[in-house]
Amino acid sequence: MDRRAARSLRGKKARQRGHRLEYVALIHLMLKGYRILGFRLALPQGEIDILAQKGKRLAVVEVKARMDVDAALTSVSAVQQDRLWQAGLALQETRPQLAALELGIDLYTLCPGQWPRHTKDAFEKVDYA
Repeated sequence: MDRRAARSLRGKKARQRGHRLEYVALIHLMLKGYRILGFRLALPQGEIDILAQKGKRLAVVEVKARMDVDAALTSVSAVQQDRLWQAGLALQETRPQLAALELGIDLYTLCPGQWPRHTKDAFEKVDYA
């Protein structure tokens, strides 16, 4: 197998593993009382792994599998964080029923040998004004 084929295979396996972990996150969030509004939403601003609501809160959830929580937090770049905020805000603008909800960007991490962890408001909104 040449390098390109090996790299393609690794990428495919990583995507499949990521999709399985997103389902784990979905189930866990539902058990915590979240209503799932969207899954793998592709928007011009970026992809939202999970869009969920609990009470008056709208959560854009980024799912990451890393060796530890700190690695998961640092794996989401400032640019990606901004894209997640922009995607969430765009959904609130286009869906009137979401406009009144408080938007937050959450991180759902899965680390080997640890229980899954849902971190609410993992990334603060940065205003560039």
